Amino acid sequence: MKKALSVGLKIIPCIGEQLEERENGKTEEVVFEQMKFIADNVQPDQWESVVVAYEPVWAIGTGKVATPEQAQDIHQKLRDWIKQNVSAAVADQVQILYGGSVNGKNCKG
Repeated sequence: MKKALSVGLKIIPCIGEQLEERENGKTEEVVFEQMKFIADNVQPDQWESVVVAYEPVWAIGTGKVATPEQAQDIHQKLRDWIKQNVSAAVADQVQILYGGSVNGKNCKG
């Protein structure tokens, strides 16, 4: 991340939890730890070059998908974490995407 940002590239770090972590109520703990790593490696003036992708590992190629409500819940919690741990300005402008499995049945949501 540091190298890519230092040469002017935009980055899309992907964060997400395993199915077992979700089932054990550890989603927030896992994604916040991953966000801390990102925040520790992004300079304040580089956030405009960062798009965070929430991509739960359990939804990659498994046929399981997060509901729009689950994805939105995590997105809001990530934005709140960024506000508390980076800045309100970054929290307001950073893009957060959902990157799990999408198909013809769930793409509208």
